Amino acid sequence: MSTGNITRPLEGIRVIGLEQYMAGPYCTMLLADAGAEVIKIERPGPGDPRRVMPPFAEGNGKKKGAGFMGYNRNKKSLALNLRAPEGQEVFRKLAASADVVVENLRPGAMAKQGLGFDDMRKTNKGLIWSVISGFGQLENYRGPYANRPAFDIVAEAMGGIMHMVGFPDKPPSWTIYGMADIYSGQIAAYGIMQALFMRERTGMGQLVDSSMLDNMIALNEAQISLYSVAGQVNTRGMPKNVWPRDAYECSDGWLAVNVPDNIIWGRMAETIGQPELKDDERAKDGAARCQNIDFLQPKLEAWFKSQTRDAAVDELNNAGVPCGPVYDTEDIFKDPQVQARGILVDIEDPDVGTLKFARTGPYLGAAPEIATNPAPDLGQHTRKILEGILGYSSGDVDGLAEAGVVQLADGT
Repeated sequence: MSTGNITRPLEGIRVIGLEQYMAGPYCTMLLADAGAEVIKIERPGPGDPRRVMPPFAEGNGKKKGAGFMGYNRNKKSLALNLRAPEGQEVFRKLAASADVVVENLRPGAMAKQGLGFDDMRKTNKGLIWSVISGFGQLENYRGPYANRPAFDIVAEAMGGIMHMVGFPDKPPSWTIYGMADIYSGQIAAYGIMQALFMRERTGMGQLVDSSMLDNMIALNEAQISLYSVAGQVNTRGMPKNVWPRDAYECSDGWLAVNVPDNIIWGRMAETIGQPELKDDERAKDGAARCQNIDFLQPKLEAWFKSQTRDAAVDELNNAGVPCGPVYDTEDIFKDPQVQARGILVDIEDPDVGTLKFARTGPYLGAAPEIATNPAPDLGQHTRKILEGILGYSSGDVDGLAEAGVVQLADGT
């Protein structure tokens, strides 16, 4: 379908990323994929810590961190020393030209330097400033933990997520690495979209506050509702209301299945060749099935072990029982649905070649596909930003580089 002159939704929006590790970079990657111009500010020298975190892709004598490459595509890199007065002046000028600033530094770090939201909005009333932190920063909502540092596992623990992951005889477990960061970055991007829409109506910017703890508690809504309504605190691996919802071993791999109601339970019973279980009092509803797992589980396990994974997936889906294979990452790369959707996009890096990374959603039917520019080298766009956006002369930029205020990439 031709899109004519239609552009990505955020084309023309300038975003400044005061970001490192995962939450901030993921948020600005979403905005960059949506068409925004994202200028990532990094410290001269080391840059974002994820640049030097393994595993690495190597080529042309360079080593590039996979995590950095994955979360920083379609961005520009400005290597800027924010502790130097000249660097602070560069930032003030840049913030005055920006639509959005995304910050996930230690709480209060920018405000202490006179570079926070309250300072920058004095010269840019339309500025939207999104802060991602462990426990929230918005005035009148700051709790006793507001100034604590936090990583994803802390938010998962305090949000009740870890309590639910694993089995009763095992310690609490985290989910996937960085899940709280990624989800908090998504929520921040969602909040920025709301703030941009409000600015269209009011002309005013605002602070967007994304707390990792808040977001994990919101993600844990099922358990919040259960406790609020029934006073129940679930235990790891011990369902009380819905079963089966589990992974089962087939002859050549694992399969995950969910049976949320009696209609689907009836389909399940028919499929495994035990239709009498539809009317068995021990399986009459989800709660009964939970109480009689010891009776029912062996029947399901025996059927699954008699099947290949693909055969079981086909038979259950054809019967209307939601299920899917438990994939490792190699399986994801080979899956025809993944390939048909283009979920893995090719990013061509000038040094290490073409690699695949996960595309961010959603798909838009009336907009061009996302750009696939590689993650930038440290300071790759420093000169272009200072000269092209802020009006510095070439000599000025050279002087700032010699003074250690900015860093230029080789050849720039």
